[in-house]
Amino acid sequence: MEPEMEDKTLELMNTSVMDSQTADRSPKITMFKPIFICPQVTNGPLTGSRKRPSEGNYEKEKDVCIQLFDQWSEADQVEFVEHLISRMCHYQHGHINSYLKPMLQRDFITALPAQGLDHIAENILSFLDARSLCSAELVCKEWQRVISEGMLWKKLIERMVRTDPLWKGLSERHQWEKYLFKNRTTEVPPNSYYRSLYPKIIQDIETIEANWRCGRHNLQRIQCRSENSKGVYCLQYDDEKIISGLRDNSIKIWDKQTLECLKILTGHTGSVLCLQYDERVIVTGSSDSTVRVWDVNSGEVLNTLIHHNEAVLHLRFCNGLMVTCSKDRSIAVWDMASPTDISLRRVLVGHRAAVNVVDFDDKYIVSASGDRTIKVWSTSTCEFVRTLNGHKRGIACLQYRDRLVVSGSSDNTIRLWDIECGACLRVLEGHEELVRCIRFDNKRIVSGAYDGKIKVWDLQAALDPRAPASTLCLRTLVEHSGRVFRLQFDEFQIISSSHDDTILIWDFLNVSTNGQTEGRSPSRTYTYISR
Repeated sequence: MEPEMEDKTLELMNTSVMDSQTADRSPKITMFKPIFICPQVTNGPLTGSRKRPSEGNYEKEKDVCIQLFDQWSEADQVEFVEHLISRMCHYQHGHINSYLKPMLQRDFITALPAQGLDHIAENILSFLDARSLCSAELVCKEWQRVISEGMLWKKLIERMVRTDPLWKGLSERHQWEKYLFKNRTTEVPPNSYYRSLYPKIIQDIETIEANWRCGRHNLQRIQCRSENSKGVYCLQYDDEKIISGLRDNSIKIWDKQTLECLKILTGHTGSVLCLQYDERVIVTGSSDSTVRVWDVNSGEVLNTLIHHNEAVLHLRFCNGLMVTCSKDRSIAVWDMASPTDISLRRVLVGHRAAVNVVDFDDKYIVSASGDRTIKVWSTSTCEFVRTLNGHKRGIACLQYRDRLVVSGSSDNTIRLWDIECGACLRVLEGHEELVRCIRFDNKRIVSGAYDGKIKVWDLQAALDPRAPASTLCLRTLVEHSGRVFRLQFDEFQIISSSHDDTILIWDFLNVSTNGQTEGRSPSRTYTYISR
């Protein structure tokens, strides 16, 4: 814009203002109206911006200014408006802001589909949580249409199933997973189905959490009695089966639905003290000092490892690496190229008593012993890293994940440790005898002891130093009549085994509430008598 043209316009405006002030003799300053900022928009004058009718030559001068303004380039128009606004007072700036604010707002969710970009609008709204998605449905009919046609409630449920084990487990058990992860070309229910399904899932989750807190469960019992010995030392389960190691030297495989014994594996000449299986093999350790590898489907013995001098007390394998520990005070690290090709990599020595349990990940191997210590070793180099001291008596069990180690001891306590610095974060007290088995997930710690009791603890509270000790134990479950040897749990159940020769399934999902006392449910029992 040429300087003379701008000066002329501003001079014309100033003359108008002075004439107005002279005629009025009022101290109030009335400036050029900002209606000219965007001549293409006809939103009308600013509400409340003029307190009196126009006087003098305002209308004529306004038209002249608009004509000049329309002749300028966009850059010149912006520069002129900046000069204009700089001459105004704060009160006028507020009016301009109120005028511009609705003009600058854009309903992009409505605008995108109009441009054929429905998928972008759907993608934006797909990041909302349930509460926000409910609110978005109420904005307008177009937003509701985008949510409905984009199947965003379905996508929200799918996201939860992918990221949360509890949601995934519910989808499998309640069989609505078959309606998920299907594209629009396949037969799927309408968005309204998923919209109504979501609150039902939330209700199921709240019920499960309440059952855990209150100890409400349905109990199933497997009687494993053998004729010559008593005790189920170890177990592992999945949705179809439970595999258990017994004092009578056998491994028994049970159907998880019918509770019937499907298969018995024999070969060990001592009690089966530990086991782990995957989709290919079962690996067992025994008081006969050997480790055996079995085909999980046929039950055939694929390999026998003879290394330890005394009972193999615990073992873990994952991603081609296996670690075993023994009453002989040593830890053996093995490379597992295949079930038949297993070679000894390193023997770790340092404990002064039987090594009762081991666990590991890509960074650390963690071992616990009757010598009251937990030792940490490097997984890659097998070199010693540090010792965790604190327990007053021997340590019987532990689990390690991320930075957290949770251990149980014959001093009747459970300790939580930070593996990186070796600090004891919390001591849990409540068991009356040796804590024999322990597991934890993101929410809970579940422990079993020689007092026959299973205790459920609040993990997050235990990690909070401000939480009172009295609030940490959520529930004590008493059904076993003997020492609890081993347990595992997930979001829906605990499965435990005992010296009383039983395997108990504590189901917190399928709980009958008809006339049942809190924390107790009628049990279904299956008894197997070996021949």
